[in-house]
Amino acid sequence: MRGARAHHAGLAAEEIALRLYPGARVLAARWRRPEGEIDLILDEAGVTVFVEVKARRSLAAAAEAVTPRQRARILAAASRWLAEAGGTGDCRFDVAVVDAGGRAERIENAFVAEA
Repeated sequence: MRGARAHHAGLAAEEIALRLYPGARVLAARWRRPEGEIDLILDEAGVTVFVEVKARRSLAAAAEAVTPRQRARILAAASRWLAEAGGTGDCRFDVAVVDAGGRAERIENAFVAEA
């Protein structure tokens, strides 16, 4: 039961996070490969935005929940997505945080890919 509840809470958080990107086109959701999973991949005015969605009791706790290991997996997965999609344009990595009350904020350029 707990796993199902967490799954549905994650889906709800992703729907809330999407509202932070009005006008953006969804390219993929819950995109998964061996390298990792990316919650949302969006096209926002020609920029590919890889979004990690985190839901916790508070916005601060959600922001702190993205670990260095998770960032590395997201970067690896994004590299794979760009290779598969033929992407060569601008991209960025955002974190969308959602609290227990449904409030949400987006943190643009939350981390960067190392050259």
